[in-house]
Amino acid sequence: MFRNYLKTAFRTLKKNVGFTAINVFGLALGLATCLLIVFYVADELSYDKFNVKADRIYRANMQIKFGGIDQSYACAPAPLGAVFQNDYPEVERACRFLMRGGYNVKKGNQTIHEDKMVLADSTLFDVFTLPMIAGDAKHALVEPNTVVITESVARRYFNTVQAVGKTFTFDDKLLYKITGVIKDLPKQSHFHFDFFLSMASKDESRENAWFSNNFNTYVLLKPGAVVKQFEAKFPELMRKNAGPQLQDILHLTFDSFERAGNRYQLSLIPLLDIHLKSNLMSELDHNGNIQYVYIFGAVAIFILLIACVNFMNLSTARSANRAREVGVRKVLGSARKYLIAQFLSESMMVTFVATLIAVAAAYLLLPVFNNISGKSIELNVASLIWLVPSLLATVLLIGLLAGSYPAFFLSGFQPIDVLKGKLSAGFKGGMLRSSLVIFQFFISIVLIIGTLVIYNQLKYIQNKDLGYNRSQVLVVHGVYNLGGQASVFKDEVRRLTGVSGVTMTGFLPTSDYRNSSSVFQERALDPKKAVLAQTWTVDDKYLPTLDIKLIKGRNFSDQMPTDSAAMIVNETAARLMGVPNPINKPMYLPMDNMAKTFKEYHIIGVIKDFNFASLRNNISPVVLMYGQDNGSLSVKMNTANITGLMAQIKDKWKSIQPGKEFTYSFMDDDFDASYRAEQRMGTIFVIFTSLTIIIACLGLFGLAAYAAEQRTKEIGIRKVLGANVANIVSMLSKDFIRLVLIAIIIAVPFACFFMHQWLQGFAYRQNIQWWVIVLAAVLAVLIAFVTISFQSIKAALANPVRSLKNE
Repeated sequence: MFRNYLKTAFRTLKKNVGFTAINVFGLALGLATCLLIVFYVADELSYDKFNVKADRIYRANMQIKFGGIDQSYACAPAPLGAVFQNDYPEVERACRFLMRGGYNVKKGNQTIHEDKMVLADSTLFDVFTLPMIAGDAKHALVEPNTVVITESVARRYFNTVQAVGKTFTFDDKLLYKITGVIKDLPKQSHFHFDFFLSMASKDESRENAWFSNNFNTYVLLKPGAVVKQFEAKFPELMRKNAGPQLQDILHLTFDSFERAGNRYQLSLIPLLDIHLKSNLMSELDHNGNIQYVYIFGAVAIFILLIACVNFMNLSTARSANRAREVGVRKVLGSARKYLIAQFLSESMMVTFVATLIAVAAAYLLLPVFNNISGKSIELNVASLIWLVPSLLATVLLIGLLAGSYPAFFLSGFQPIDVLKGKLSAGFKGGMLRSSLVIFQFFISIVLIIGTLVIYNQLKYIQNKDLGYNRSQVLVVHGVYNLGGQASVFKDEVRRLTGVSGVTMTGFLPTSDYRNSSSVFQERALDPKKAVLAQTWTVDDKYLPTLDIKLIKGRNFSDQMPTDSAAMIVNETAARLMGVPNPINKPMYLPMDNMAKTFKEYHIIGVIKDFNFASLRNNISPVVLMYGQDNGSLSVKMNTANITGLMAQIKDKWKSIQPGKEFTYSFMDDDFDASYRAEQRMGTIFVIFTSLTIIIACLGLFGLAAYAAEQRTKEIGIRKVLGANVANIVSMLSKDFIRLVLIAIIIAVPFACFFMHQWLQGFAYRQNIQWWVIVLAAVLAVLIAFVTISFQSIKAALANPVRSLKNE
């Protein structure tokens, strides 16, 4: 019996090649798109799961409200790790990371700059699952000046993984011994380092400074530990340890500090939540966004539903052709259940073929998708373990879901009616089909509006006046490698033709190089007169090179020795001081973590606010101080021959340090990198929206064919009575257009609500524009009309004699 079903199904599908091809293509397109989204979502959700103890690992976060600023940090004070491990029975191990930039590494006569470096406690391998290839994990990072490297680094420098006992020379002076080689970190990790340096090498790690937050601190809780109960002990922990230092610095008790509206709080975040639910200051790497996972997950479900809907619509569109077959089968004694089984067999066969095509398409398109999404998704044996059962379940589910309506619909025809040529009432009577059209275009319109809003926001970001000019600014990195020759390099570059400005500092609006500190208006360090600000060391060419506007006072000058104790503040800092004119106002800056010493400055200027962080955040206070910082050299170029000028700058570098690597970037590119996730999301949205519209149009095409088929005799009579093509097209189109208009009315408020929520993630944003709604509506109606017109015109041009000859 089953074999007969399959044979009959194959013959039926083969007989209607065009119908079968459209059906298979629609399902395959929907399934392939859905598969790619599933790969993306699965990859995002898999971060840090390679850690065996991942469910017991947490990171400490700090929430600080002080000096008019409320911020959260992914790091904590240096002594917190030891306090966790020694004083709290819930903690099995604690581990800290300290980011201190990269080093130049010697490789023969070559010097290579390595950025993926971090200092780590010796407990690193007790907390995280980092398999050791060579060396002893228990003792690898115990001694100072020891380092553990990844497998790829060992092969790159020594052509073997057996590198234990060998040494590295960092910055031509620091000698580090290799005590371990680990496997490369999985891509699905929230941190990606190649060099793990011993924390014992850093004196800062042993300081008892509770108000200096530089250490990314992780805890491994013991099995059975209750996180909420552990966190409930944190307020007392901070009072006990940070309270005495607060008393020494600000002469306030911890309770008085909090009653004044300030906050210095500790919290935990699960390791598995970091990648998608944490975007704080001082993260170890750029994280993802759980919103995108939800959005793409919903899109995948909707695309799959639309693909199923299309199958139903395209199947019912052929109802007239199958009706007589059903009537004859019933007259010959075939029970309805056998007819249902026959139609479901056809559905299963189409779904199976479509699934095979979808898997092949998804596999072939995966490299392209990886390039667009910035992922490195690979299909391996582990993927097949869940993919194959999921695909089999999908074939069964979609086959039943998509085939059920056509099966019950077609098998329900009465033999007397169909053999007399009396079919169902037609399109107007199909409430379910009308609802499906509305649903399809509801999803399409939501995605169109979403895509337009995303691109409008990205365009706003690109064109917004940030308060500085990033155009044609070359940033030469690692200038500190030149040592005392850095100033010589700066002067040599400044004299080149085509260079309009040069400034030397690592503190740039587009860099991650940051330093925050509390700045006080009174020598007594009154917390009510404090501003928590970014404190940057710059030179006198910083403002003109980056075209930052000075609105009060003057710039730094190398001709004025007193400027070594001068400050320039931004508008936000001046506003938080509550002083109408801050020029010449004295300010006091602590010079150590314990605030035992401080330096008096005076304000000489106020600059216009500029965006130095993401546009997701409001501009915070900035204090510029005059001094020397050799982090990088920013070169403002004013020439059409940028390549030639860059070659000259590189030659100047090589003439001073021929063995040192010349690395650079453009400030424009650094800025764009900050919004790469949104740009990728915008591109993916365009692709998915286009595919959704194509799939929806296939469904609409099917319904248009169905409507024309049901009204063949009516169209013939109208043509005999004088109706022209335009009249027929209008008659067949108006019902569909009405459904699209209903979809627009439902979709617009829905899309606006969710896109408004997305825009709330940006402190600086473009509100949803009226033209976005109008354009989305016009596109939806236009796309629907073009799709319908094909079948409508075909029906209108048909010879009426053929449709009326049996009357």
